[in-house]
Amino acid sequence: MIKTLLITCGLLAATAGLSLAEMEVGKPAPNFTLPDTNGKARSLADFKGKFVVLEWYQPDCPFVGKHYKSGNMQSLQKTYTAKGVVWLSIDSSAPGEEGNYPAEKLNQIASNDGAARTALLLDPDGKVGRIYGAKTTPDMYIIDPNGTLVYEGAIDNKRSTDLADVKTATNYVKTALDAVMTGKTVPTTATRPYGCSVKYASN
Repeated sequence: MIKTLLITCGLLAATAGLSLAEMEVGKPAPNFTLPDTNGKARSLADFKGKFVVLEWYQPDCPFVGKHYKSGNMQSLQKTYTAKGVVWLSIDSSAPGEEGNYPAEKLNQIASNDGAARTALLLDPDGKVGRIYGAKTTPDMYIIDPNGTLVYEGAIDNKRSTDLADVKTATNYVKTALDAVMTGKTVPTTATRPYGCSVKYASN
């Protein structure tokens, strides 16, 4: 069943012939400006001085569904935004591709899910996704107050769509945030992301 899901969702973005950047932990995170689902322009530079989480998002992906249906993603969002972390979800699905919806529909989905992110950003041309080398949904990045990338990769170590796996998983994002926000070294700075391939426009 999982094998079928992986094939259906296109787990390996490399097979799509994408040219994606290779982000490097310890280097500055590239600035970008994208509109959110309420029409407001959001720039990464606006949040300098804060911790920022970037979450590549695609609402129809079963791997994303695992973390929202279980409440795992919303719990992380609520916990860390309450501590001043900026949580930006980014939808890089191209027009006509799975997960590309009008802003109003995405807001409705967010409301139904109880999402507690700072904003959901729209990247339909995939420019920002390609700059960051986002390959899957979810694909997670953590940026420190100096604008430096301190974590990139998977949300956790359970590479499945099984909601029950959330309870026993090692959550890399939580571990990284808890460490860096208390002045400690992030124990695991990069992991291989898993999920559905980001639905970039083919060109």
